[in-house]
Amino acid sequence: MERQILTGAVLATPDTPDTPDGVVALEGGRIRWAGPRAQMPGDLAGWPARDLGGRLVTPAPIDCHTHVVFGGTRAREFEMRLQGATYAEIARAGGGILSTVTATRAATEDTLLAQALPRVDALIAEGVTTLEVKSGYGLEADTELRMLRVARAIGRARPVRVRTTYLGAHAVPPGMDADAYLDDICIPTLRAAHAQGLVDAVDGFCEGIAFDTAQIARLFDAARGLGLPVRLHAEQLSHMGGTALAARYGALSADHVEYATDADARALAAAGTVAVLLPGAFYTLRETQAPPVAALRAHGVAMALATDCNPGSSPMTSILLAMNMGCTLFGLTPAEALAGVTVHAARALGLDDCGRIAAGLRADLAVWDVETPAELAWRIGFNPLHARYFGGIAC
Repeated sequence: MERQILTGAVLATPDTPDTPDGVVALEGGRIRWAGPRAQMPGDLAGWPARDLGGRLVTPAPIDCHTHVVFGGTRAREFEMRLQGATYAEIARAGGGILSTVTATRAATEDTLLAQALPRVDALIAEGVTTLEVKSGYGLEADTELRMLRVARAIGRARPVRVRTTYLGAHAVPPGMDADAYLDDICIPTLRAAHAQGLVDAVDGFCEGIAFDTAQIARLFDAARGLGLPVRLHAEQLSHMGGTALAARYGALSADHVEYATDADARALAAAGTVAVLLPGAFYTLRETQAPPVAALRAHGVAMALATDCNPGSSPMTSILLAMNMGCTLFGLTPAEALAGVTVHAARALGLDDCGRIAAGLRADLAVWDVETPAELAWRIGFNPLHARYFGGIAC
């Protein structure tokens, strides 16, 4: 069983004051002990040690909302948006999600994996050790299952833990009725994915260009019947009632939430549902309605941050940039941004074994060449990662 002590560290966790001259003891992929060197238990004194030279140590970042598995590109839509086209207009013209659906259906499993890995590598290079990956660019059984298999394969190909989310209710295929799609394709595919062990959670897109609350409720009922937790793309482009629906179902998270209200914030707080803020999409779509951070803060709603890496609305593979944007665009504090990509991101994925530096948790850590946690959200286009520990192994 591998043992190691990291010494000379400034320990920065979201829920405790920074600890100078800190120590983290690693054993068997877990944190055995963490705290000030002066309080280190005597039985750790003989363990092999690595001096970090006063560097900052945080829980490793977690990207809790991504769509990294997809085919093709959507650079043309970027040009269209610059010319004034809206997200909804692009979608109605055959672009948007459906454009990626066409390219993803045409791609093989090997191709999808080969294209996803560079995106994952960019996240790993910034310390990410846990990654959520959604399906949703198939909208038919074979491709949805293929995407989920690729998501699982990412976790075998790279030192990163992957949580998969079935997002079959991402859009309505052309020529189909939304209800018929849910009954004939989406929900049966969910059951098949669950039977094959490919899905950890279920998500949907509750929006005027996708599915309404009654339709999402049917999907959530199916997920509940399988014992799967749910999440929801809610209130991104308009107020559809998705956030309140997510709260009623005890969802792990409601994501985007730009158009959520104070009442929605109260509902999320009561349900213990995390609000996942996605500033990359807000920025790319040039939106002006920011999430109600003040209300979320006032009601004690946990706020996570993620890249939302996808080919259309958030072609971003930087968790550090997500932190910066969360502060500059949404008004989060640097401490809230750090919590957003660690402890609250873990909660959004239903994980309780990571996201903090505490005894018994996974030894997923990031060592940074910075003096204070605020520097992680302050810089733009600069990666100060010194080392990344995944299950106690530097890699």
